[in-house]
Amino acid sequence: RCLCDAGTFGDVALWNNRAYLQHLNKADATRRRLSHKPVAKSVRMLYACQVSKQYGYARISTSDQTTRQQHDELKAAGCEVIFEDVISGKTTEREGLDKCLAALAPGDTLVVIALDRLGRSTSHVIATVEALGKRGVGFKSLREPMFDTTSATGEFMLTIFAGLAQLERRMISERTKSSLKAKKARGETLGRPISLTPSQVREAQEMVEAGKGVSYVARLFEVDRATLYRAMKRCA
Repeated sequence: RCLCDAGTFGDVALWNNRAYLQHLNKADATRRRLSHKPVAKSVRMLYACQVSKQYGYARISTSDQTTRQQHDELKAAGCEVIFEDVISGKTTEREGLDKCLAALAPGDTLVVIALDRLGRSTSHVIATVEALGKRGVGFKSLREPMFDTTSATGEFMLTIFAGLAQLERRMISERTKSSLKAKKARGETLGRPISLTPSQVREAQEMVEAGKGVSYVARLFEVDRATLYRAMKRCA
């Protein structure tokens, strides 16, 4: 004989269903708390490792040379993308270098086979590497292992060379000021040399007043129109 009626059995079944649902919710919450965050963190770390790249930069001064050897060394070092320029190292504005710098993202590394490939000017090289460091981009020179900003030693060496570059700039400025001061004391004319003597300017002005064209007179004295105009204005 059944000890409980249909209503009592229904209440027990409903209670069991609620308890079971609560158990599932707690288990699901626990699973998310224990596994979701660590998995997301590991995925982010794996993604960061995958997107970090090494970009190579090669440069030659003339078209008679070739970047083949530089490409081989950069590829052997793990560079996936290589930019290049055929231009003098004294020129700071270079299309290939600009594209390379624009492609670099935080975590990437710019690789060159030697420092002189990045530039001939010490100040330009230091400024470029420092700008990369502020963006979170590393720099590495294959033939000068000490210049590897991805290591503590490389950062230390960069700091030393940055100080030397600043000292060089200050010494050049001081020498320039001393030279200008000495020339001024000797009564020498400072600035660019005068293209036309006072007598030439008077002669050119007489020719212009006589009806000769300014362009014709400027060609006659082998100067530009602007130079002739400035000379006549100065002597007026």
